[in-house]
Amino acid sequence: MIPVSEPDIGEKEIEYVDNAVRSGWVSSHGEYINRFENNFKSYIGTKFGLTTSNGTTAIHLALSAMGIKEGDEVIVPDLTFISPVNAVLYNHATPVLCDIDPENWCIDTEKIEELITEKTKAIIVVHLYGNSANMDRLMEIKKKYNLYLIEDTAESLGTEYKGKKLGSFGDAGCFSFYGNKTMTTGEGGFCTTNNEEIYRMMLLLRDHGMRPENRYWHDYIGYNYRMTNLQAALGVAQLERLNSFIEKKRHIASEYKKNLPGNVLPHPEAKLYKGTYWLYSILAKDKDEREQLISFLFGRGIDTRKFFYPVHVMPPYKEFNKVNYPNSTSISERGINLPSSVKLSDDEIGYICDCIKSFYKL
Repeated sequence: MIPVSEPDIGEKEIEYVDNAVRSGWVSSHGEYINRFENNFKSYIGTKFGLTTSNGTTAIHLALSAMGIKEGDEVIVPDLTFISPVNAVLYNHATPVLCDIDPENWCIDTEKIEELITEKTKAIIVVHLYGNSANMDRLMEIKKKYNLYLIEDTAESLGTEYKGKKLGSFGDAGCFSFYGNKTMTTGEGGFCTTNNEEIYRMMLLLRDHGMRPENRYWHDYIGYNYRMTNLQAALGVAQLERLNSFIEKKRHIASEYKKNLPGNVLPHPEAKLYKGTYWLYSILAKDKDEREQLISFLFGRGIDTRKFFYPVHVMPPYKEFNKVNYPNSTSISERGINLPSSVKLSDDEIGYICDCIKSFYKL
């Protein structure tokens, strides 16, 4: 079976993790934590950065540091992995769902303003499947209404908008290093920011709200959202290889674009951003065709993934269904993630495309 995604773990990763184990620093302190935090924030291009236990806790930490609380509203896209919506609910705030832009599959920046009320405190933009939202428009809205902006960049690590890396625009950038991401630490996440006050608060809250200079004294109710030194060792090695991973992702995208039949709508591309194609994705004509194509490919040893469900259709979130979401509904029902591992060969891509062509000849 050709997998949708798999990590690429090499000798450098094994060497660094072995060093971390032998050092005895296997928990949340150690050389690799410091190296990873310094190297990753420099890669993104922000002043501050800190590791977290995963991508969801990164978003929750950012919201908490911004003081998001019960009675507040946070605008989130209707098509996303559920993490940002759940993180809003963890803080007893209200997620306000916004439809997506069919041109980039990210939050529709022309529909945000109609959702803003006196209770709105923040916007979470999810850069979906390696794409980028319209950051110029988002920054205009943020400034106009004095809102916090959080970038969920879990799926678009390395994507550049007008030459600037995502995760460096908003008040916080949140990343995930789960095993299927472009680079991995197994589990693990990261928060980037240029705001020192938010950074200091995230540091406190990440470690149970404990005052650094006075151990076991807690000024806030915090969390245990720390990354381990073992994970950071893996992250340091993966980050050293990240540019080659991204180059391979872009090569995979170019091969798909060149060989896929015209029956499917290819992964979007935009002039304003340079995408990283975390998962190369296509749209079928409708839901029935999508289901048939997925089954056809599976029978030929090709694994795929359906797009995320729209948030508003799932039972825990139906109460937040306030308007129509035609774009997120349509794209969710038609979307397929194709195999996109950095280990994928050109021959495998050719085979996948040939199978898709065969499906449409039936």
